[in-house]
Amino acid sequence: MLENELKHPKHLLIMRLSAIGDVAMTVPVVLALRQQYPKLKITIVSRPLFKSFFAFIPDIHFYAADVENSQTGIRGLYKLYKDLSVLGIDAFADLHNVLRSKVIATFFKWNKTPVISLNKDRTQRKKLTGLKPKILSPMKSMIDRHAEVCKKLHLPIDLSEIKLIDSQPMSTEIERITGKKNSKWIGIAPFATYETKMYPLSLMKEVIQLLLQDEVKVFLFGGGKNEVEQLKSMASVSSNCVNIAGTLTFQQELDLISNLDLMLSMDSGNGHMAAMFGVSVITMWGNTHPFAGFIPFRQPIENSLLPDMEKYPFLPTSVYGNKIVPGYTDCMKTIQPEVVVKKINQLLAQSITEKQKK
Repeated sequence: MLENELKHPKHLLIMRLSAIGDVAMTVPVVLALRQQYPKLKITIVSRPLFKSFFAFIPDIHFYAADVENSQTGIRGLYKLYKDLSVLGIDAFADLHNVLRSKVIATFFKWNKTPVISLNKDRTQRKKLTGLKPKILSPMKSMIDRHAEVCKKLHLPIDLSEIKLIDSQPMSTEIERITGKKNSKWIGIAPFATYETKMYPLSLMKEVIQLLLQDEVKVFLFGGGKNEVEQLKSMASVSSNCVNIAGTLTFQQELDLISNLDLMLSMDSGNGHMAAMFGVSVITMWGNTHPFAGFIPFRQPIENSLLPDMEKYPFLPTSVYGNKIVPGYTDCMKTIQPEVVVKKINQLLAQSITEKQKK
């Protein structure tokens, strides 16, 4: 136990309502809390889809917030607060720190409940993404910022001691799509919320073709009708390239991801999901940058593939990729497919060597 147990909250509420990758980045912190404070009661408040993230962690209570319909606006958020307040919450970790979570936090403060909100350090973010040549230095990771919130609530955690989630059993339904595993499995998630974070699909097709020259199987991840159609087309090049989008439930996708040997992802959710299971992740960055604090958990900086920083000296120009800067929209074209494949093969060979040592 890390501190005097009498100081610890008995029932911690954690709120993160945002995008898939942001919620996935809370998982290491929840794992640490569960493993290092086994008596602590933990309630997660997030969107219904993300319940699957926490199904792998024992004794987690999940509250599915309906913030798009019945729990929107001040009245709706007050209703959400009332639902949560009867659970016996005695500490509130606001890991989102946006208007919605601030409103809920205010209600809890009025009830004398200790509340700590995430520090996003917007001032440092502004400096990092300024449109001028800069000397880059890494900001604190988002996961470390989550851990800071816990510490301020008298729940310090040691992120280095976490046992990550094990690979999950493959159901018959999944194996109907994937087949039995008899080669290296590589996941590729080529899409992102914003185009400034997406590697050109024409170049990604080259990456896939180069990978398929070896005995590997490639699985393509994505969502949305338009993405599904594009992935189907990309997968049609070989029986060893399989489109997953639209074929499995979200829970089944996570089970499959846990069995990958490597995930190639943009600065997006799939990289963070793979990292939950200790899968090697290579991330590709465009107008954003790993120094903004969004590198997947326990993934070395060497696994981050960047554009030509000399040709594009203002990078990064955005924290989330939602800022368009003229002349910078094509920066990811400077990452050559051969470089991507070389890095993938290097990590796969490294994993084989590590297994042989064991």
